[in-house]
Amino acid sequence: MGAYLDNSATTKVCEKAKNYMLEALESCWGNPSSLHEKGIEADNLLLKARETVAKALSCEKDEILFTSGGTEGNNLAVFGAAYGNKRKGNRVITSAIEHPSVQKAFDRLEKEGFEVIRIGTDAYGEIDFDALTDAVNEKTVLVSIMAVNNEVGTIQPVDKIASVIKRKNSPAFFHIDAVQAFGKIPLNVKKLGADLMTVSSHKIHGPKGVGALFIKKGTKLTPVTVGGGQERDIRPGTEPMPAIAGFMGAVEELTVKASLEKTTALRDSFIGDIAKREGIVINSPADALPYIINLSLPGYRSETLLNFLSDSGFYVSSGSACAKGHKSHVLTAMKLPDSLTDSSLRISLSRFTTDEELDSFLEALDKAMKVIMKK
Repeated sequence: MGAYLDNSATTKVCEKAKNYMLEALESCWGNPSSLHEKGIEADNLLLKARETVAKALSCEKDEILFTSGGTEGNNLAVFGAAYGNKRKGNRVITSAIEHPSVQKAFDRLEKEGFEVIRIGTDAYGEIDFDALTDAVNEKTVLVSIMAVNNEVGTIQPVDKIASVIKRKNSPAFFHIDAVQAFGKIPLNVKKLGADLMTVSSHKIHGPKGVGALFIKKGTKLTPVTVGGGQERDIRPGTEPMPAIAGFMGAVEELTVKASLEKTTALRDSFIGDIAKREGIVINSPADALPYIINLSLPGYRSETLLNFLSDSGFYVSSGSACAKGHKSHVLTAMKLPDSLTDSSLRISLSRFTTDEELDSFLEALDKAMKVIMKK
């Protein structure tokens, strides 16, 4: 048997998401901005979807803005907050291991004259919290830190950052990229003190092309696109209702606590089986999000292993799907040696992953190591 174990890249669409999408395509296909009956039907569906996502994040429906996904949401948050808050200062803070959609946004801000502070990490991918605390000052206008790293699964101390910003009397907006965390661990934007939070549909068994950005009331963003006024004029454009409906269906199917418990047990058993084998190094910390396991096989190249496993029906990755084969900036920031960076694999689970699939994967990995060594 094969297994799809690349769920941090994308997930299979669940049944409720499919059904909601079909309904939006066949019967509720109007433009939410239209004033006739078909438009009102679509607008009611849009409102229901907004309420559903808001409930999942413990916020109000008016604080949810629909986007095309994590990349656009992160760009809207980073650029919108930096530009909107620029008169108060020009320092912006992020980490060295953010997703490319945040990393490259900060690169552009730096070229535009912003002072960019990139916080380093330890060997397990956790940010240097003391360095972050020292970096926040009265000229800081944005702090953007991911909740869960997409390559190694490290859970960042985002629950402590808002209090640092407040204690330092900083005007900074606090943005959390929660794309890998949403639907997997409990998220309460109020308890976290977030001003902005990005989530995405296709990481939780919803369709691609849709996500959401939480914008705390009172947080002023400068729009980066202009148009017809939809989504509070911050993300204008006709809302893609089939995708949004599917996103709503995926959110309704979430069972965060139960799925987390199941996946933790699954991960622990998997790690235990790996420990019985020689030549495999686990790069993810012990307290990482259990849905993500990053490991290395020193002496083997990631690409060679990936191709062999794929031919055998097992689908994993060597890091972020958005990096497309480039050397991992995350593992590099963690200061891992080339022997581990060049041989890394990311195995990412979903709530549908089974013990049998992981057992079969390990058998395939054992075979890959034997066959490749003979070449």
